[in-house]
Amino acid sequence: MQDIAAIRQRLRALGAGPQHEQRLLRDWVQARPHEQGRRRPQDFLPLAVREDLPRLDADLQGIARLVSSHPGEDGSARLLVALADGQTVESVLLPRDGLCVSSQVGCAVGCQFCMTGKDGLIRQVGSAEIVAQVALARSLRPVKKVVFMGMGEPAHNLDNVMAAIELLGTAGNIGHKNLVFSTVGDPRVFERLPQGPVKPALALSLHTSKPALREQLLPRAPRLSPEELVEAGERYARETGYPIQYQWTLIEGVNDGPDEMDGIVRLLKGKYGVLNMIPYNSVPELPFQRPSWDKAREIARQLHQRGVLTKLRDSAGQDVDGGCGQLRARAAQDGLRPVRLMPRAAR
Repeated sequence: MQDIAAIRQRLRALGAGPQHEQRLLRDWVQARPHEQGRRRPQDFLPLAVREDLPRLDADLQGIARLVSSHPGEDGSARLLVALADGQTVESVLLPRDGLCVSSQVGCAVGCQFCMTGKDGLIRQVGSAEIVAQVALARSLRPVKKVVFMGMGEPAHNLDNVMAAIELLGTAGNIGHKNLVFSTVGDPRVFERLPQGPVKPALALSLHTSKPALREQLLPRAPRLSPEELVEAGERYARETGYPIQYQWTLIEGVNDGPDEMDGIVRLLKGKYGVLNMIPYNSVPELPFQRPSWDKAREIARQLHQRGVLTKLRDSAGQDVDGGCGQLRARAAQDGLRPVRLMPRAAR
């Protein structure tokens, strides 16, 4: 059951009506017992659904299974999650009740500074597999915000990601602005996102103000210039009322110079958005380096003074070498050897 549509079809085949379907999907995505609702299952659900419920629950729990957890000192925890076919993805429990989920196994964009794209795209993650990452995380601790910034490019799996967002923003009880769709800038995103019943916030991976450098760093991203990307983001921000989150992975000697700071001011000053500047999470297998925190702090301070709202953020899991894709790569080398599991939270 990789897709939400397959779960709905199964329930309908058992005689579930829309209200029964919505109740069971809500219980699943919110990781709550069936008895917690206003109506008890035995008084509400059709007999065939009740008889299938133990098997259904087992199948839903088997969509995404926790293999290992790697807590960080910042309150985050990187989770290695196994899917039903044995493929693995990464989710990250973030401080302040956030969760970062993966939308693909691997990635086709091939960002030069990212481990996820080194092996290319292996397969898409189904809509139910995306939601299952949230349900799994909620069995560990509260999740009130979901960001699509894990493994994969959400725009390359648009139907599944949008189906997951719709369920999370309805039955999942997550505020629409707390669902953050991150992309390198596929034009289809700007057409599709405004059409859905749940309109997520948008994060755009900028990383440089220079078109040639962006093509080098993101070799298979759509050929939108930084100016075009910001223009499209600004239109979406004004339409939805959510500021755009511009992502900038700060890499020593690559995009941390005065020329780039001038470029950021030129692109973003006066725009309805915020610049999230994240010092690079160094990976031994790649040649890029992380700048010092003092340097990053000074860059953010100068940008703020020059009129660009800048938030300096640290990539969750720095202290456990948890750069996106690293956990999965290490596990593959180790034969998916489990590490330390997080205890199940008491309800």
